[in-house]
Amino acid sequence: MELLIAATLSAGTVIALAGLGLLINEKIGVVNLGAEGMMLCAAIAGYATVVHTGSYSLGLLAGLAAGAVLAFVFGLLVIFLHTNQYASGLALSIFGVGFSAFMGVDYVQASIPSTPKFSIPVLADLPFIGPALFRQNLMVYATIALAIFLTWFYGRTRAGLLLRSIGESPESAHALGYPVRMIRLVCVTIGGALCGLAGAYLATIYSSLWAEGMVAGRGWIALALTAFATWRPARVLLGAYLFGGMTMLQFSMQASGVQIPSQLLSMLPYLATIVVLVLISRNPAWIRTNMPASLGKPFSPSS
Repeated sequence: MELLIAATLSAGTVIALAGLGLLINEKIGVVNLGAEGMMLCAAIAGYATVVHTGSYSLGLLAGLAAGAVLAFVFGLLVIFLHTNQYASGLALSIFGVGFSAFMGVDYVQASIPSTPKFSIPVLADLPFIGPALFRQNLMVYATIALAIFLTWFYGRTRAGLLLRSIGESPESAHALGYPVRMIRLVCVTIGGALCGLAGAYLATIYSSLWAEGMVAGRGWIALALTAFATWRPARVLLGAYLFGGMTMLQFSMQASGVQIPSQLLSMLPYLATIVVLVLISRNPAWIRTNMPASLGKPFSPSS
């Protein structure tokens, strides 16, 4: 059981990082459908960096940078050139799938050093909870800390309230003298960097391999997760661990010889996400109440 919990936390971290990045985007009114493509490009960037340098830190930084650059370009297009957010995001996702496949051809058979081990002294030796909670990669703890920080930031700080106000009414923020478009560009870039970090973590630490299309829909799940979480960081974390738990459960069931076709077991994580979203969408008023009012809408200072 402790191994299942540990694996759930590790698997959920990929979704949580990307989901928190997309939440930062949507809090200021920008929808980015390109998470899948950004994560794939970051995955190959991070994996290739580790192959050539042997450094996991540089690999994660390379993935973060790849996600940030792609998100920056996306931000320039939708924020300053007013291209359609949904079409631009889909184009970014399609580009990322093809570009990562092309760049990753030479790395399919490449290997990287063993994943560095980490454990918290004393706590890691506790029965049951020690192996489950205190022998995780540092990225797992950093993701939990990020969710806690964002909860505090958006609820208790002046800067966080400003970002929320831009998401609700960019016109009002602009009238008060705030550079709305530059703030949106910075937030979109930060959100993309987190998606890139998620992709690099997936390839280098979680899977320790590169395979074409290895993100396997996690970017889309992270996008759906922001609505499931009603744009609240703590709920993004909870939803990510739900998906991670269902992913690990299907592997556990396959290993234990459960007589269910593997294709049906592979559907479990996605089916659970769909069921949750359907249940939430039964109350559209609740979604509208929590959704940033300017989400997906372009803003121009002259409008």
